[in-house]
Amino acid sequence: PFHSRMKSISHGNRRRVLWRFLNGRSAVRCSDPPAIGDGEGGRAMIHQQRKRRFSSSTTIQVTNSFAHSNQSETDDETSPSELVDYLLNYTSSLMKAKSQHVVAFSGGVDSSLVLKLLHDSAESSEKKDDVRAVLGISPAVPQEQIDLARRVAENVGVDLTEIPTDEGGDDVYIANAGEACLACKTHLYSTLKAVLDYHEAEHGNSSATAGQLYNGTNKDDTADPTRLGLIAAANFSVASPLEHMTKAQVRRAAQHLGLPNWNTAASPCLRSRLALGVEATQSHLSMIEQAERKVRATLPLNETSNMRVRMLARQRARVEVDLCMVPEAERMVEEWSPHFQALGFASVQVSPFKSGSVATKADTSTVGGDVSDNEQAA
Repeated sequence: PFHSRMKSISHGNRRRVLWRFLNGRSAVRCSDPPAIGDGEGGRAMIHQQRKRRFSSSTTIQVTNSFAHSNQSETDDETSPSELVDYLLNYTSSLMKAKSQHVVAFSGGVDSSLVLKLLHDSAESSEKKDDVRAVLGISPAVPQEQIDLARRVAENVGVDLTEIPTDEGGDDVYIANAGEACLACKTHLYSTLKAVLDYHEAEHGNSSATAGQLYNGTNKDDTADPTRLGLIAAANFSVASPLEHMTKAQVRRAAQHLGLPNWNTAASPCLRSRLALGVEATQSHLSMIEQAERKVRATLPLNETSNMRVRMLARQRARVEVDLCMVPEAERMVEEWSPHFQALGFASVQVSPFKSGSVATKADTSTVGGDVSDNEQAA
């Protein structure tokens, strides 16, 4: 009901509604290692941001670089304890002079590590109650991911706030023509900024001690030209404590700190399963969520297993699994087909997992996102 109300409220009033809302509630293991590289005002902002392009050689720096002493980058030979010490020091430097700290939390290992670092840094200064995890709820976030986020937040010891986001009403997001991630992150950070403003006002903080937003962006992410959400992060001055860490280093640090999801396979939003040009509608996202639930229920997958159900043009489904699971998945196609067809898919095929396999531009010779089966897409 709250989500329905939010969609019908003008952008100008949405922040006040959020304030009132906040005030009322606080398997078989493959031999291959898991992949680890894996309102009007908002629309106006997105329109401006669409002009800001970057090439495949561009690295987006979300925050100012931390002043290292004789070490510009951490390396793979660094011990886990040294990695954690480095991260705690860096995180503490980002928290200085800030009164409130809000993490864009998903339950993934990156944002989980950031939450743990903030919590531990704040605990040492007796300000742990100023750290908050906020999970954006939308049709693009599957229930399994919400459940994981709740478990991890409880493990860290931070209350989780779940708030609906309204990217689903944005034409740029729905079109899914290459800038949906930018649109989504702009709506997400706008919502998180409202949460931050609420808690700053509640504690009577001045602008001199303004709060800070954080995300789980790591070094590998900043080199990925498809991650247009980094533009939104820069526009909202979001801090990234992991910006100098590779994904492998993130996992090592998370394991050292005892996070339960340190080796869990990456699970980006359901919108990323849609090939470019396939609209990001609630119906399409629901089809993918239910199809993936069926695959998980019938394949011997575990937390390290990579699996996606991609929706290609013309309602075709492509199930991607780790290479060692492809034969097993192919044997399941006959069983899956009636279920997939009942959901609205026209066909189903199996392919080896590839991160971001439907994230690139569709062929100019195709219409409406009708991409070929072997085309690289997210």
